Amino acid sequence: MTSSTSSSLRTTSTQNNDMTVTEQEQASSATPDVFDRLPIISPTLKPHEISAEETIASLPLDLKHITESISNFNSTTDLTNSGSGSATPARTVPNAEEKRNLLPSRLPKVECYVRARIPTTNGRETFLHVYSNDMDNKEHLAIVFGEDIRSKTLFRQKPNDSQEARMTRGAYIGKLYPGRKTADIDERTGAKLEFDEEGYVKNQVRKADPIKGVESTLVRIHSECYTGETAWSARCDCGEQFDEAGRLMGINGHGCIVYLRQEGRGIGLGEKLKAYNLQDLGADTVQANVMLRHPADKRSFSMATAILLDLGLVDIKLMTNNPDKIIAVEGKDRLVKVTERVPMIPLAWQHQHGDDGIKSKEIDSYLRTKIERMGHLLSKPVAN
Repeated sequence: MTSSTSSSLRTTSTQNNDMTVTEQEQASSATPDVFDRLPIISPTLKPHEISAEETIASLPLDLKHITESISNFNSTTDLTNSGSGSATPARTVPNAEEKRNLLPSRLPKVECYVRARIPTTNGRETFLHVYSNDMDNKEHLAIVFGEDIRSKTLFRQKPNDSQEARMTRGAYIGKLYPGRKTADIDERTGAKLEFDEEGYVKNQVRKADPIKGVESTLVRIHSECYTGETAWSARCDCGEQFDEAGRLMGINGHGCIVYLRQEGRGIGLGEKLKAYNLQDLGADTVQANVMLRHPADKRSFSMATAILLDLGLVDIKLMTNNPDKIIAVEGKDRLVKVTERVPMIPLAWQHQHGDDGIKSKEIDSYLRTKIERMGHLLSKPVAN
């Protein structure tokens, strides 16, 4: 990735609302912000292969300059006054089409090689899909609500495919039960799979059709977060967002959580923990990544686009606060269309006087950085 690419993808940071435009321009030219040219959404297919030198080659990364940037940022921001549309941009922000043109032309080749029914603790059932791909050696996942959402690659008829093999890998219609003999026909309900000449299931693509009462499918693209999902971390709201997405999809009866194995915005768990230590020293999440010579966000969402296409989910309602993620998931050719954005409002903000949600100074700083540095569409309610 070139430095110009990094520049065109960055999101502007918030300026002090009390400063005049002239004062802001003078301050910007006198002390250039080391973080202004960082990419927010990586347009690459292989984020783990991007070198730090390629991503931030021209940035002045001496510790003194970074320390001053941290001090200046922390002293001129106010979380309660920030939100969607409240930031004063220091430079021109690239528009959606300029960002879209930076996305890859080719999507990863994905294949779902197994799925299984998962009864959940809240009484709902999901189908967990496991994917291989031609870009990395990780097992990316899709948690699907709705038996009629089917993987194109999993269900395709293979040479010498037996009914037993199809049931074992999860390529069956309806439900499995003791004594079942065929995958393609559920003898209890009479439901039957139909295939085209190439062996693919017919009518696999799920498009929105208001006339037929078919809505766009509710989708959440979720990146792995061990600390937030497993270690009860109050530094982020990843675990809360994951749980809330599952709750809403369970109520709806249809939906898909694409679970991407790109821990720590793509830098890995070890580097993320180093970033946590830098945050305890005063950096925000973006600044900590830069100090470790990583981009602000090293993730790629092309894998998610490919998985959605494999599942036939071409019209989706995307659960996100990140406008850049909408562009990235739709892809360069917009093979997936986001028909609606569903906001992910922190539970603590929805229930200010209750016990719901995460409450910590770390989560406040985390959300503030998302709003002010990454342009997330959130506005913290003013306390009564």
